Amino acid sequence: MRIYLALIIAILLYGCAKDNNIEKNINAVPIAVQILRFDTLFGTAHLNDLPKLKRSYPIFFPKQFHDTIWEIKMNDSLTQQLYVEVMKKYSSDDKLKADLEDLFKHIKYYFPNFTTPKVVTANSDVDYRNKIFISDTMLVISLDNYLGSDHFFYKGIPNYVVENMKESQIISDVASIYSKLYTPKIQSRTFLAQMIYYGRILYLKDLWLTNASDEVKIGYSQEKLKWIQENETQVWRNFVENEYLYSTNPKLVSRFINPAPFSKFYLEIDNESPGMVGRYIGWQIVKSYMDNNNVGLDKLLTLSEEEIFKKSKYKPKK
Repeated sequence: MRIYLALIIAILLYGCAKDNNIEKNINAVPIAVQILRFDTLFGTAHLNDLPKLKRSYPIFFPKQFHDTIWEIKMNDSLTQQLYVEVMKKYSSDDKLKADLEDLFKHIKYYFPNFTTPKVVTANSDVDYRNKIFISDTMLVISLDNYLGSDHFFYKGIPNYVVENMKESQIISDVASIYSKLYTPKIQSRTFLAQMIYYGRILYLKDLWLTNASDEVKIGYSQEKLKWIQENETQVWRNFVENEYLYSTNPKLVSRFINPAPFSKFYLEIDNESPGMVGRYIGWQIVKSYMDNNNVGLDKLLTLSEEEIFKKSKYKPKK
């Protein structure tokens, strides 16, 4: 018994030492982030500043819109109030800068071809469906979508959306956007493929967001995460018994994959369940695959979804 205990302790210590060594190497990655506060520039601009703003930030001024649109917007009381509220919350961008540098160091470590983008903060009139935008060289973060779940600007927005309109979700959302660049497109139309796709995304977030909780990574409250952890076996049994895994029924995506107030099993548990339980199950399958196979990240990102599932030996926690 003592031999087994000593072996377990040795394995755990080896794992911790390995993780610490990886983090040291990641911290040594040279990354420097500069944040351009377009939200501040536009919020304090006068009409005679408009030509210069358009030249410096053409991405925010589509050519199909006449200057009168921007002039009206500059003088709009709601726009000004939005600017004031953002500045109350984000007068300093030091924390955001530190968080982005940490994230980019992790991405660069695992994907050496990653190039640090130009980071720009903006306000989007609370366009919560497009909180983050990236291009080849730029990352735009709309800070007005992260004022806090109880902010008065968010009245009328569904609660399951508002729950994640807070500062702690910024880096998680940025990581989600970048992880999609490195995650292969879905290779089949099956429900299993959908689950594995999001499982790979969440696994990349495990690697990149080492200081974030699982709640933040998937966008759950503590209560929602606890529910799926306690009911993982029941959820998995439902998927298997209803033969959902290899089904191509698109309704399964809206029922179990897409953000929603709850998942739709059409059972009594519906109102208690969180949305996106399919993503959570996919996450567990991918983690099980990586735990049970001595492979690198490149293998995870090149194998088919079906191969990952078969080799994962996934069994729900009881």
